[in-house]
Amino acid sequence: MKKRVILIADRDEVRRRGLKELLLRHGFEVIESSDKTGILRSFRQQSSLDLLIINSSLEAAGDGVEVAQQIRLWNSRVPLILLATHSSEELAIAALRAGVTDYFKQPFSWGEVALRVRHCLANCLPPQGPHPSAPTAGSIRSTTGSGLRGGKWMIGESPVMQEIRAYIGKVAATDSNLLITGETGTGKELVAALIHHNSPRWHKPFVCIDCTAIPDSLLESELFGYERGAFTGAHTLKEGKLELADGGTVFLDEIGDMNLYAQAKLLRAIENKEVSHLGGKGSISLDIRIIAATNQNLERLMAQ
Repeated sequence: MKKRVILIADRDEVRRRGLKELLLRHGFEVIESSDKTGILRSFRQQSSLDLLIINSSLEAAGDGVEVAQQIRLWNSRVPLILLATHSSEELAIAALRAGVTDYFKQPFSWGEVALRVRHCLANCLPPQGPHPSAPTAGSIRSTTGSGLRGGKWMIGESPVMQEIRAYIGKVAATDSNLLITGETGTGKELVAALIHHNSPRWHKPFVCIDCTAIPDSLLESELFGYERGAFTGAHTLKEGKLELADGGTVFLDEIGDMNLYAQAKLLRAIENKEVSHLGGKGSISLDIRIIAATNQNLERLMAQ
């Protein structure tokens, strides 16, 4: 099996070397860079890069975000992990705008880095090797236990867990939009990821959107994208999360916390299968599956 190729960009040689040794132990191929020029050159020259880990401050505070934004202009799919040297709300918002896939602040544990890398590769890239045909309602037995692609992520072999795996295989074979309910920490995102990776859309993007992590003022632009000049600070065109997921699956975590205006606009996008950029005049066709999750009682909220 071909090794995944990861680019590490960090001016701190000790930290960069530590990350490299960690990833090599986990079976990855690693390319290093210490400055912006080296990152962009490596990215242009290496067409096989599977993931990038970029420090938020390379040559100046926050310039790692600028590099991430430049890479997004060239490639909207490759996963980007940003290591925040000095975390702040402004930096987190800038990272979201730049299209960063994952973001976490230092100090961090090596185990956390390995977990985040594997999570990004599992959810943002097509799995390597042959993929089993999508399960059908008549072949549920083959999707239980080890037959469910990625099923080992779910721990437990009780009858209830086996029933959940079987149900995941059943709904994965459909193209219906889904709502997953459950308490916080019960694995709703994992279930959504398993549904995606066992569906006919497995080779397309799986885009996660945490509705609680994006301020209301940014949610619309993050979901739908915007044209250059649409508002102050919109210096370049940006594709929205829904557009980036075209052909794949969008996971909307904590959908109950999304404001009503954004919910209405999202509903129109789902019904019409098209989206419009903020400041744009035309529409863009969409082919996505929506999986939403919540820990709230939506029926009670609707009644209120």
